[in-house]
Amino acid sequence: MNWWIAIRMTIVMTVLTGIAYPLAITGIGNLLFPYQAQGSLIVRNGRVAGSELIGQNFAAPKYFHGRPSAAGDAGYDADSSGGSNLAPTNRKLIEMVRQRVKNIMEQNPHDKAVQVPVDMVTASGSGLDPEITPAAASLQAPEVAKARGLSETAVRALVRRHTRPRWAGVLGEPGVNVLELNLALDNLTATNPSGMNQNRATLSDPPVTR
Repeated sequence: MNWWIAIRMTIVMTVLTGIAYPLAITGIGNLLFPYQAQGSLIVRNGRVAGSELIGQNFAAPKYFHGRPSAAGDAGYDADSSGGSNLAPTNRKLIEMVRQRVKNIMEQNPHDKAVQVPVDMVTASGSGLDPEITPAAASLQAPEVAKARGLSETAVRALVRRHTRPRWAGVLGEPGVNVLELNLALDNLTATNPSGMNQNRATLSDPPVTR
């Protein structure tokens, strides 16, 4: 008789926890928090540009770049979320960081190596971090302004407007969502034709990777 009780309990718990509960939570989530429940997707010109929760690779100099990613071969692969798992003393990691610093210094010769924010040369634990620090955005501002033909002042002002403060002014650190900032840059350039350069691809086009 015990086997019959076990079977019935298995059926009941499967229906409750495997069907009823997921459906109920999904329904409540879509009803009360539809934006978050659908993946926090950002739509531009009727097309999904991405999610505000998952970073993307940007290669064009007119776009701000996110931090390095070890998720997948090309980075930012949501199916391969994770870090490099390399220890701080690992020679491969040290060489990668040195090369990244070198690349950044070549792109920004006016800055010193000690001024390179750590998030520009190291990957996050998930490999999907959508944000960079305000310092990392500030470092890239001159190059982005030059590539777009905009004033550096205008680009820096846009960075400030898209800088997320600490929660309640206390918890966490300020951050800049790279996708949202790049979308705002496209909007700014679209309303300022004199700032358009020869590279007219926008975020409504397929993402570019490096």
